[in-house]
Amino acid sequence: MVVRKEKRKRKYYGTRRWGVGNIKNARGHGSKGGAGMAGSGLGTGSKHKFTYITAKHPELIKKVGFTPWNKNKKTRRHREITLRGIEQLLSRKGGERSVDLSNYKVLSNGTLSAKAIIKAAGFSKGAQEKIKAVGGEAIVA
Repeated sequence: MVVRKEKRKRKYYGTRRWGVGNIKNARGHGSKGGAGMAGSGLGTGSKHKFTYITAKHPELIKKVGFTPWNKNKKTRRHREITLRGIEQLLSRKGGERSVDLSNYKVLSNGTLSAKAIIKAAGFSKGAQEKIKAVGGEAIVA
């Protein structure tokens, strides 16, 4: 069979670009350039502006929750709930003042208005103190 056209790749041996124009166009992330938040480390992959972001705009770095206290047990990941959230849960339940939160760690943000029995996977020190100050119980499940 006669080859009528040679393969295009032979044309680019020995070059860096292989027909993509500027080399940044061949990176697989599009042409992000250096404008705006590109390179700030906020979901972009590169971090050449990360020190500026940490120094001038730390509120842009989103961190949610807490570091699990049992890093060795990877299967046990707990969500967190505050005392304010527990107070809202108890107010929705009506007269019942006990709640079972076996998958949650209780954090001390907020207060409890009345005595309550709270069963959870973990408690912060401040949360335990606030629950006991009201006369409630903090049971670790």
